[in-house]
Amino acid sequence: MTMAEGKPNFRVVERLKIKIGDAKNLGKGHSSLRDGHCTITLDQEEIFRTATIEKAIDPFWGEEFEFEIPRRFRYLGVCVYERDRPLGRVTVRRDQLTSFNDKDHWFPLRPLNVESEVQGKIHIEIEFGENRGRLGVRLNEACELAITNGNCDPFADVTVRYTNDKTETQRTKVKKKTNSPVFDEAFAFTLPGLSGIHKQHIVGQTPTADWAELIVTLYHEISSSNTVFLGQVTIPLQGRTVSAWYFLQPRNRKSSLREDQGFNYPSVGSLRLKIHYTADHVLPSHNYERLKHLLLNSHAVVPTTASTVYLLGEIIPNKIDSAQPIVRILLHHGQIIPTIKALAYWEISKVTDANTIFRGNSLVSKMMDESMHISGMRYLHETLRPPLERLLAERRPCEIDPARVKDTTVISHNLANLKIYVEDVFKAITTSALKCPTVMCQLFHTLKEVAIKYFPENKEIKYSVVSGFIFLRFFAPAILGPRLFDLTKEQIDSQTNRTLTLVSKTIQSLGNLVCSRSNFKEEYMSSMYQSVYTEQHVTAVRQFLEIISASAGPEECTQDTPVTLKEGMLTKRAQGRKKFGRKNFKQRYFKLTTRDLSYAKQKGKESLCTITLSDILAVERLQQESFNKNNMFQIIQPERILYIQANNCVEEKEWVDLLTKMCFSNNKRLTLYHPAAFINGTWLCCKSNNERTKGCQEVSTSVDHIQTSSVDVDRELSRIHALCVTHIDRFDSVLKACECKAVYPGDRLCLPILIEDPKTTFITLSTLREIIYTLEQEHRTVLRTIARETKYGSKQAPIGDDNYLLLAGRKDLSAHHQKVW
Repeated sequence: MTMAEGKPNFRVVERLKIKIGDAKNLGKGHSSLRDGHCTITLDQEEIFRTATIEKAIDPFWGEEFEFEIPRRFRYLGVCVYERDRPLGRVTVRRDQLTSFNDKDHWFPLRPLNVESEVQGKIHIEIEFGENRGRLGVRLNEACELAITNGNCDPFADVTVRYTNDKTETQRTKVKKKTNSPVFDEAFAFTLPGLSGIHKQHIVGQTPTADWAELIVTLYHEISSSNTVFLGQVTIPLQGRTVSAWYFLQPRNRKSSLREDQGFNYPSVGSLRLKIHYTADHVLPSHNYERLKHLLLNSHAVVPTTASTVYLLGEIIPNKIDSAQPIVRILLHHGQIIPTIKALAYWEISKVTDANTIFRGNSLVSKMMDESMHISGMRYLHETLRPPLERLLAERRPCEIDPARVKDTTVISHNLANLKIYVEDVFKAITTSALKCPTVMCQLFHTLKEVAIKYFPENKEIKYSVVSGFIFLRFFAPAILGPRLFDLTKEQIDSQTNRTLTLVSKTIQSLGNLVCSRSNFKEEYMSSMYQSVYTEQHVTAVRQFLEIISASAGPEECTQDTPVTLKEGMLTKRAQGRKKFGRKNFKQRYFKLTTRDLSYAKQKGKESLCTITLSDILAVERLQQESFNKNNMFQIIQPERILYIQANNCVEEKEWVDLLTKMCFSNNKRLTLYHPAAFINGTWLCCKSNNERTKGCQEVSTSVDHIQTSSVDVDRELSRIHALCVTHIDRFDSVLKACECKAVYPGDRLCLPILIEDPKTTFITLSTLREIIYTLEQEHRTVLRTIARETKYGSKQAPIGDDNYLLLAGRKDLSAHHQKVW
């Protein structure tokens, strides 16, 4: 999340979802790619990594990643590796991401070189002497420079080129071990043909050339004779005094970058990606009150087809886009049950075949998917993690398709392995009914109640309507892709992926057992299905479905078993150490549960330290200057502070947000903290020598931190606002259709969607459109204010790339929005 400078009541929330498909034409001259994987980067920082695909000519990964972007960035990168050797990279500028939204697109892979690794910015001052005979250049500081092999020892060459093509170069000192160097050095240049350093000496002399341009080039020093290019800025010298920040650019590129990095380099293959990028501009809460009221009142609108929720689901082309924010808002305000009930009654009233209830791409199906994902994630982890951890650890072969094995005699042994894993998962699911979240149980009961009312003669409908969601759309996808559901961080090889596929297929079939015994599609699965098609399994499934769809839901599980919320490798600084040194930083495996935070040397090893949540007084980010390390945060305890470094900025945000949320209600929570560390007897932030002194800065009070629930309602309402603006032409089409039907009741040619009551539908849509218009006007006013107050060339809006703060006010709101309104 990014706060607009000077506008604490206005937020920009950026989110990215990217699916990495397959690659082709890699490594010409090689028969196949050995051990290929992909990495996702923001600028140069690696955020995620795919599984490794072994020996594939055109490797297919099929992995999807979704995350909130916690900082400003210039480029999204996806790099393809063969083992540790980079083959090529796709680089997309931030302002170009929306042009690829929701489309499968083949991107050319470009070779990696120093030009493609450029990032960062630098502050430069330029001042001309009298009569423009002398030039003064000051390099103040640079920041966010690229890191080479874990190091950055930067220096700068300051070069002036004259109109006669001659150049003069001066150099800064080398700054050790920092990617944010403070140079604070000044350089003086004199035009050719002029001599003397004083004004009286220059007067009367005629220069032999004029100023052309200033070139500032940054390098990382490996040794006195070996350097690595970090970036360059080229500024025309036109006689004006300048003091500005500039984005670093590839070599010999002007300060305005108009094409992707690497555009002019030859392709080394292609990579298929599907990108969805959003940047939501969130206004203060009071702006969304009317929109929120309209959504929360949807269940009371008659007919259902005239309600706001139904109309948004029909008008916005991709139903999941509208379902996600709507469900989050309704869940937060306790209105999800009546709303889905109203939609379900309407939807099922149009169904004639009981086998097609709530299947496919209906709004109810998408809203149920999202409801289960939000309310049931902890339940999913608690249920599936133990059997899947065993499966992933043992990695037994389970292939039973004769066409996929070289020796068919191993099939019987593989079948036995598969049965073990299926029974493990089946038992975990069917014995978990009492742990199913109340909201999910209420939703299942509602759907069952609706289905029974419309199909009273169908005795199996009460099972099939629930199993279609809990087995087919909740458990089975998680088994198929455990990394996507955060059930594991481990790389999954092709054999284990196949095992997960077979287990998932079997669990889906077990979910269908209660309502049919249809023939299996694959002949090779017959032996597996026959072993699970038993009365014992049918009874277990039915009992499970009955419990999770009971009228009041199952009783809440009262056992005090801690649930794992997040885990992974992080780097910690030894607690209580006074001296600073590399040995004090060690990697440990951290695990956060509903009870405490602990760490061990490795996953599964005995805990070295356990911190109860009640002893966590605050969780805050740590200033980079404290240990000269990025992505660090601090866990403040009564007697000491634990300093932790995450692997990247996204991971840091996830840990800080989750820890803060878990400890927010702690009655001992601090109000003040130190944003920097206590080193060598001094707090680096306030310079106090007293280690026990109170903090010098207030703890974070941003929306991210004070949001104690899992839903940021304002952000979801702003998402709906953005979707409505994007598809406002479709709103207008439906409004015209309402008018058309009111005048010509029998004419169905003018109906883009089903309109049962044109008058009520028109009122709902007109009210919604007026609310969206008001929000858009406020939104544009704020963005124009920011654009007006943001100085081009400031640290927040450096010269060299289109800056989103400026674009928001000057470009993004122009053509489309003017046409719409």
